[in-house]
Amino acid sequence: MELRVFTEPQQGATYDDLVAVAQEAEALGFGAFFRSDHYLGMGTEGLPGPSDAWVTLAGIARETRAIRLGTLMTSATFRLPGPLAISVANVDQMSGGRVELGLGAGWFTQEHSAYGIPFPDAGERFDRLEEQLAIVTGLWSTPPGKRFTHEGAHYTVTDSPALPKPTQERIPVLVGGHGKRRTPELAARFADEFNMPFSSVEDTRVQFARVREACERSGREPGSMAWSNALVVCVGADEAEVGRRAAAIGREKDELRENGVAGTPEEAVEKIRRYGDLGAERIYLQVLDLADLDHLRLIARDVMPHL
Repeated sequence: MELRVFTEPQQGATYDDLVAVAQEAEALGFGAFFRSDHYLGMGTEGLPGPSDAWVTLAGIARETRAIRLGTLMTSATFRLPGPLAISVANVDQMSGGRVELGLGAGWFTQEHSAYGIPFPDAGERFDRLEEQLAIVTGLWSTPPGKRFTHEGAHYTVTDSPALPKPTQERIPVLVGGHGKRRTPELAARFADEFNMPFSSVEDTRVQFARVREACERSGREPGSMAWSNALVVCVGADEAEVGRRAAAIGREKDELRENGVAGTPEEAVEKIRRYGDLGAERIYLQVLDLADLDHLRLIARDVMPHL
């Protein structure tokens, strides 16, 4: 089981905060540093204000050496697919081939209205996501010297040179979510990894089964896809430390134990193993207090070696 660090900078973080967490995560042996792609805090003013996901990952790419970098999830409503493919390929080059792209339909209405971003209905957002996945992956996979064309309901790409190329032969693409039909279908068609965010063991079991069935219907071997969960983390060496960390992020210990990876290191290991039993290979630990680097050190020392 691989543990990855997942941050939510819109809740209040500077670029320097993110660099510090990414560098510490790399030094401690976490598999990746991921960040959300949001422009508005949730339940907070989010001071000093939002940062752009791919701008910050570009900087972090030059401040780290080995850890993988990515988004859970870049919103298809925020960017046009051609420029997105260029930006992600650029960051992949800047990192020496360590980038992964999580791409989703977008969901947070208020951030769109706050920054003047169109927010179509759910059906159109998924239509646009499907086309974006086709265009981004199509641009990257077009051989050098060839041209890429896509004619869709929402995006038309004509005779594109499909440049630049990423450093990696294939940038891993993540698709995730709770949708019963289109999410599994899109994952089966485009995803290198399926991610189930903030869900119980039972809900994960059901959704993993839907995605496996979609793979089989499309003629794809489900084992060709990686499987993962994203869960909030709050681990302490003892009950007092668990309580202190829960209070720091404005959550209750019991709720965190039920809905996340929380409690003592032994409790965290047991919870993670339950997801592993379903086929999860990676857990994205949502770290909400980015100033508490000792939290990461505790997890690396007392949780990671037992997985």
